[in-house]
Amino acid sequence: MQLRPLGTTGLEVTPIGFGAFKIGRNLGIKYTADYDLPSDSRVRELLDAVLALGIRYIDTAPAYGTSETRLGQVLAERQENCLVSTKVGETFDAGESRYDFSAEATRNSVALSRDRLGQDVLDLVLVHSDGNDVSIQEQAEVVETLQQLKDEGQIRAIGFSGKTVEGARRALAWADVLMVEYHLEDPSHGKVIDEARQQGAGVIVKKGLASGRLDPEKAIPFVFDHPGVSSLVVGSLDPRHLAANVALLDDV
Repeated sequence: MQLRPLGTTGLEVTPIGFGAFKIGRNLGIKYTADYDLPSDSRVRELLDAVLALGIRYIDTAPAYGTSETRLGQVLAERQENCLVSTKVGETFDAGESRYDFSAEATRNSVALSRDRLGQDVLDLVLVHSDGNDVSIQEQAEVVETLQQLKDEGQIRAIGFSGKTVEGARRALAWADVLMVEYHLEDPSHGKVIDEARQQGAGVIVKKGLASGRLDPEKAIPFVFDHPGVSSLVVGSLDPRHLAANVALLDDV
């Protein structure tokens, strides 16, 4: 796969990114079927397959259980360079999500992510919204703190992973990158993706397959019909599914 520019950040992503949720968490999920967490050896095999497919963008988060730690351990053993995005604002413990968008929590989260991922500088950090997209940005300290961390050289690019069109549009005032849900059953972020493209912001699509409910043969071309999309994050524990998704790029 050829790399694509992620807006005007100077970073590049592959059109298909790997969503690392399932390697670290299997509680409180929105997928159509339950699954067991893979063993350490299985995680290594899976990430080897991801890299062999040419995928060079991986998305994780503290809220994805042990995902950051497992990902960092495996990538430290590999020579390939990958862009990794992570998040701040949400953690997951004992089967429950907790949210904290304060300056202290944001700084602590970034420090922990750097340690878990083995990165002195994080490539991309997104605000992990709880759905109160606008109030988080206007009333909490997380945006200002991420801007400070970027200025300090701890992060290369910052952005917003929200749930509403209004929140995504508000984030264009400061975000280098938007992560939005966009698929056949919910194309509501289409105009915001247009606006992001006009402003030079990168756009990453999450849940482009509606958490496994949509046929990839229809869903993936739909996502990439929009010229503002930089990458689509796909999560799977089956390398064959990932390979089939990558193969669909030939039709895009």
